[in-house]
Amino acid sequence: MSFSLLLVIAVVVTGVVWLLDKLVLRKRRTPVEGGQAGKDPWYVDYSKSFFPVLLIVLIVRSFIVEPFQIPSGSMRPTLKIGDYIVVNKFAYGLRLPVVNTKILDVSEPERGDIMVFRFPGDPNVDFIKRVIGLPGDTIRYENKQLFVNGEPVPKSLLEADAPDNAGEKLLEEQLGDVSHRIYNNPADPGPQVGTIEVPPGHYFMMGDNRDHSNDSRYWGFVPEENIVGKAFAVWMHWPDGLPDFTKARLLH
Repeated sequence: MSFSLLLVIAVVVTGVVWLLDKLVLRKRRTPVEGGQAGKDPWYVDYSKSFFPVLLIVLIVRSFIVEPFQIPSGSMRPTLKIGDYIVVNKFAYGLRLPVVNTKILDVSEPERGDIMVFRFPGDPNVDFIKRVIGLPGDTIRYENKQLFVNGEPVPKSLLEADAPDNAGEKLLEEQLGDVSHRIYNNPADPGPQVGTIEVPPGHYFMMGDNRDHSNDSRYWGFVPEENIVGKAFAVWMHWPDGLPDFTKARLLH
């Protein structure tokens, strides 16, 4: 059972108890001196205390921002293992928690965005990759060169042997208006992708660590309904794993 579902259940249960007490139960309790209702039962007391807190957490986490942790190197050098990021949950439209149904359009993903989404092969797993292809785009990836709509994506060499990723090249790639760094391993032929067209309502995603990323080159496109949000900031780096006090979900 997902944390989102547990949170929704907790909000509903505490909210119903609080409302039921306010409308019905309080009037039925035996009055004490002065005509006031008797002491609240423990379940009413807990519900009244926790309901507003849980409701605020649900609203913030579902519609505003949510923390995630990076446990793999698929987005290096942009995001490192142990980075804690915050994801904008309304950048691509407001969605209902648990069912992920969009209820309000805000904007669409743009080429170069770093996007969190539910893995098409297992919606219970969250992935983070860079948006490469938009609906209607044609994508080709051959000999480590990315082509979008028939045009090679410009890139320039920064380091022939990356100091923090020995044996790999560090390059600067210009994807539309977005400039970002990627790794390429000259010794790894990697997957080759012939010219394909991104279907309507779908996106083609790739990791910045091009030869160490499980992405659309292997399993295909991401449907729009799987979108979670747009990553926009790293708020903490904790290389030794998930701290006990943090409730951040893991990304791949």
